Amino acid sequence: MRVRSLMSTAVHSCTSEQTLAQAARLLWEYDVGAVPVVDAGGRPVAMITDRDICMAAYLRGAAIAEIDVASAMSTDLFTCHVDDPLSEAERTMMTRQVRRLPVVDDEGKLIAVLSLNDIVLARKTNAIGKVRAFLRGDVVETLAAISRHREGGEQAAE
Repeated sequence: MRVRSLMSTAVHSCTSEQTLAQAARLLWEYDVGAVPVVDAGGRPVAMITDRDICMAAYLRGAAIAEIDVASAMSTDLFTCHVDDPLSEAERTMMTRQVRRLPVVDDEGKLIAVLSLNDIVLARKTNAIGKVRAFLRGDVVETLAAISRHREGGEQAAE
């Protein structure tokens, strides 16, 4: 199975010159937790998450309308290609601890996003019955790997 089978093509993006308020509006309007940041050619260069926005506002003590996306975006970007095997994309999510991968075409332009939610929902609705065995254990492993606290991060008190 290929990434194209599950990716979300209703993708919304922003540029690094926009404000965090503009990025937050996209997150709210489209009910997503992250949006890709693209360059002038439509190629993804980073991701911006709701957490990135909150932490930037907190650490700078400024309103999000006064902070640009470039100063808060995560530039450690990992992408996948539309024709990559789904197993390869999931492996990238696991090893890089990311829940979403921008999907690019042959020219490196953003065309979609593949999220862990896309994979889980496809499994739940049995939309991909032919790979059901693949998803049984791997989704749980992927989620556990992504959710693992990074070194130096502190766990919240329970």
